[in-house]
Amino acid sequence: MTNSCKVAVGQLQIGNFVRLPIAWKDHPFIFNSFKIKQQTQIELIKNLGLEFVYVRPERSDSQPLSRLEAKQQQSQIIDNNLELLSGELKQQKNKSIEAQQSLRRHLQKTEKHFTRNLAMMRNLTSKLRNRPLDAVNEAKDLIHGVCNQLLTDDKLVLHLMADAKSNEGIYYHSLNVAVLSMLIAKELGWSRKEIELVGMGALFHDIGKIKIPTQLLRKTTAFTHAEQIYFNQHPAMAAELLTLADNFPAEALPIILNHHEFLDGSGTPKGLQEPDLDKLSQLVCAINTYDNLCHSDRNKKARTPYSALGYLYKNYQTQLNQQMVNRLVKMLGVYPPGSVVELSSGQFAMVMSVNLSQLLLPRVLVYDPTVPKEQAPIVDLANEGLSIVRCLPVAALPDKVLKYLNPREKISYFFGAET
Repeated sequence: MTNSCKVAVGQLQIGNFVRLPIAWKDHPFIFNSFKIKQQTQIELIKNLGLEFVYVRPERSDSQPLSRLEAKQQQSQIIDNNLELLSGELKQQKNKSIEAQQSLRRHLQKTEKHFTRNLAMMRNLTSKLRNRPLDAVNEAKDLIHGVCNQLLTDDKLVLHLMADAKSNEGIYYHSLNVAVLSMLIAKELGWSRKEIELVGMGALFHDIGKIKIPTQLLRKTTAFTHAEQIYFNQHPAMAAELLTLADNFPAEALPIILNHHEFLDGSGTPKGLQEPDLDKLSQLVCAINTYDNLCHSDRNKKARTPYSALGYLYKNYQTQLNQQMVNRLVKMLGVYPPGSVVELSSGQFAMVMSVNLSQLLLPRVLVYDPTVPKEQAPIVDLANEGLSIVRCLPVAALPDKVLKYLNPREKISYFFGAET
């Protein structure tokens, strides 16, 4: 973070970007860091009994006054109703706090819904070998419920969910690919039947991995040639498992067999090309590729969602359906949930959710060292008059910010209706 300098309160002037060295609850402003826009804000800072604040010159429109200028200004009478302004600011702050609490509750509600679906996914996976018909029926119920919400709620918000547990990656990944694939299918105007087929195929696309030895799945170095060929058979293993369930929709089987097949024939295991790949398989392949980019795997490091979207867009022009990739980029927005960003206020934040009708103004969890991280403000940028300056790689964050924001190692999404 760029250095700030200590400045006496009397030397402040309009245009200075300040940080107040007191707890968030002890002042009427919405943030501890902000740009001074009017003289009354300076008077309010003086009334807080502070001797000095910190100023960030590179974020300021003006330099602090010299001691001489500050002394000359002291003699000027400032006619402001500070009590009234302070009251108005406190009222705004209370509204902001209420809105934050509402966002947090909404996030918790969505998290519970996600956790419930995750438990269903875990349960049906364990049933697949011995009670395949029951497993498929439970999957149909799960997908039907997700589809209902998707098609009946007008204003959808895509939320960042809790980090995946290390031994449960397959459940998080499968549910994530299913949810994103269904969202894109809806955005593309597909029928309810097609959306549910996409969901079923995506939910089971990696189920063949339960037949692969755990030590191979957990291997941290690159596969040997023989291991890679064996691993590439997991789609066929999944299809074989699902032949035990005659209630699994036949139209969803190509998704499972072809979720690693690329349009230009460079995919696995068969090297199929575009004419051999139906649109449902093409969609799940695109979403699966994106989700895999967001997760570390043997010899590659996980990318941030922002970086993964850019990489997908630039490097998979011939392999993936570009209409679907473009729709994914458009839907997740410029700042996908899980992205770490810098705000126009100079603060660091992590994108928690995106309102699909206001992509440039997501809800963010703001780094504020004066507030415990479990109470960190989640703010709606649209309401606070803030914007995002840039996305940041996780490596660019100072350690204390990294620990506070705790960016997810494995990105998972789920959606809820707008509050």
